[in-house]
Amino acid sequence: MGRRLGGGAVVLSVLLVGLLAGGLYAVAWAFAADRLPRGTTVAGVPLGGLAPAAARDRLEKEFAGHDRVAVTVAGATETFTAAQLGLHFDAAATVEEAGGGRSLDPRRLWDYYAGADEVAPVVEVDESALDQVVDGLEERHGRAPGEGAVRFVGGRAKAVPARVGLGLDRDATRAAIEAAYVAGEGATLPLTDVQPTIGDEEVTAALAEFARPAMSAPVTLVFDTQEVRLRPAQFAPALALVPKDGALVPQVDATRLKAAVDARLGDAGTPVDATVRLVHGVPRVVPGKPGVGYDPKDVTGPFLDVLTKSGAERRLAVQATVAKPQVTTAEARKWGIREKVSTFTTYYPHTDYRNINIPRALSLIDGTVLAPGETFSLNDTVGERTKANGFVEGYVIDGGEITTALGGGVSQVATTTFNAAFFAGLKDVQHKPHSLYFDRYPVGREATVAWPYVDLKFQNDTPYGILIETHVQKSTPSSSGVVTVSMWSTKFWDISATTSGRYNVVEPGSRVSKAPDCEPQEPNTGFDIDVYRHFRRNGEEVRVEKMHTHYDSADKVTCTSP
Repeated sequence: MGRRLGGGAVVLSVLLVGLLAGGLYAVAWAFAADRLPRGTTVAGVPLGGLAPAAARDRLEKEFAGHDRVAVTVAGATETFTAAQLGLHFDAAATVEEAGGGRSLDPRRLWDYYAGADEVAPVVEVDESALDQVVDGLEERHGRAPGEGAVRFVGGRAKAVPARVGLGLDRDATRAAIEAAYVAGEGATLPLTDVQPTIGDEEVTAALAEFARPAMSAPVTLVFDTQEVRLRPAQFAPALALVPKDGALVPQVDATRLKAAVDARLGDAGTPVDATVRLVHGVPRVVPGKPGVGYDPKDVTGPFLDVLTKSGAERRLAVQATVAKPQVTTAEARKWGIREKVSTFTTYYPHTDYRNINIPRALSLIDGTVLAPGETFSLNDTVGERTKANGFVEGYVIDGGEITTALGGGVSQVATTTFNAAFFAGLKDVQHKPHSLYFDRYPVGREATVAWPYVDLKFQNDTPYGILIETHVQKSTPSSSGVVTVSMWSTKFWDISATTSGRYNVVEPGSRVSKAPDCEPQEPNTGFDIDVYRHFRRNGEEVRVEKMHTHYDSADKVTCTSP
């Protein structure tokens, strides 16, 4: 009878089996170490059994030759670097993904001995850089779709047919470029049809539903008793059909529509200020006119709805307001401009430039009306003396010497206008005498001007309006020019002037100039003088104003340069 094994023997046997199995596992693990599974390949590169470092080296060497990718679109080939395409191969991540590295996990040991198949390489993609390349390829080799549209030309609606474009399928293109980079090959990208957002069907609908009805007849706007009739050609520039949610939607340009309406309103739309003009030598009040005002929203808001209607329904009532003129007829009558209250005349020697500049300046001043309290500025009224403003070069005084500048001779106008204002009793705000005295001007009572700072200004400080009238008789080689400026109003002051004797007299010297731009100059005596303006009302002197003027002396200049 045999002996049965006791419990201790059984345990010992199990331990022995376990130790044997563990030893075998340790041997298998030690042999596999951290090598990649047998049969592993990446992009066709064999890596089975290689240590991770060796596998990385092999992959990096292989992919170094993949740095450039030739891309062909519509028969044209362009080459890009991997960096331009935003592609970067990560060898370390790829080796790790393929199973490289030590692990006690039995599954890892099984993979090594059982073998592995092709492993996809780990490629990092900069989507922005890749999209930029694809955008450029599509722009250079594709064709944008032509959107269907409706244009309004000459009061008619014109259809613009849609056109199918050619482009790149973004997902397929990106996948093809990545695959070409991994394989180290070129990529051929097909162009596919790109449909427009607005097709011919949407264009046909927009023509039938809006464009043709809109251009079918005029639209009448009713401003109380004033009517404005807009023809299609007149309001068409304010219309547009714009894409929105796959359809063409009508829009109206408020600014252009208002311009079309205002152009038809004409004088009725703009208020006209009352004024005073000389009619056959007599001052007459020209009545002011109210204008028609309206809120542009009252037109642009319902305008599109009216365009789809027909017949009598193509009328739009607009709430009108009366736009009053700034100067009413009643105010102009209160100015009391009835009679000539002053006039002054000066004479000038013949020169062609004076016969241009003086009449031009006078024409800009003629008809100026000053309400009580208003100030006249010659520079503001005449404007800068430029060729565009009608002025030519002539002689002026600059720094005590004679030179040339645009607008020479306008000081003749300033002096004449100053004296007319002086004897009308108007307030002297700003005037500057010439630095040298010319005997064709009243001594101590003259003015010069220069843009923009030297100005002639006077204020109408009387209770009546002032109308300025100018007149010129051009000079000839045998006769002087004549400049006359008159002030029309209601007589408020009786003005007279007295003048002191000359004092602080400085006699001129003489000098010779060799300068190539020398201008010969006659001598001028320098002196001081005072002018007194006497204000009288009803025969009694109310006040006296003193005006002091200093004139420089000027040497006789003889030019020796040819």
